[in-house]
Amino acid sequence: MQHIISLLVENKFGVLSRVSGLFSGRGFNIETICVGPTLDPSISQMTIVTKGDDRIIEQITKQLNKLIDVIKVVDLTEKEYVLRETALIKINARPEDRAEALRIADIFRARVVDSTPTTYTVEITGDEKKIEAIINLLRPLGIKELIRTGKIAIAREEGKAIAKE
Repeated sequence: MQHIISLLVENKFGVLSRVSGLFSGRGFNIETICVGPTLDPSISQMTIVTKGDDRIIEQITKQLNKLIDVIKVVDLTEKEYVLRETALIKINARPEDRAEALRIADIFRARVVDSTPTTYTVEITGDEKKIEAIINLLRPLGIKELIRTGKIAIAREEGKAIAKE
């Protein structure tokens, strides 16, 4: 089963290496990992997506909590959370395909962030299914390059309104 683990860590050199080393040293795979600073520049937020049964995830969580620079570990999988991924997709923009590319981007609420005479670069944010769907529709136009962030997630506050996906 896929698990989304959220970590608050000290924003110091070597922390990412120690966290990823913990996974690789125990034979666990990291499917995606995203790291960025929080409101406090001395603290970073990590979102790690991995697979494993409850026993393996419990072991990972306990080991992560033992790392000195780790402040907090939360397995979001059992909680309500908002999950997003971002992709930049550079596509061929032949004159006969330009309108179709813009139509697809508009349907998915994607933005064209760069345009040249031969390409469009489209930015899309959403869940994994949305990202996959736009990629599949743009593929016949000719995808030149594709970059994805991996998943980021944040827990929802209890008792609050649920946002649209």
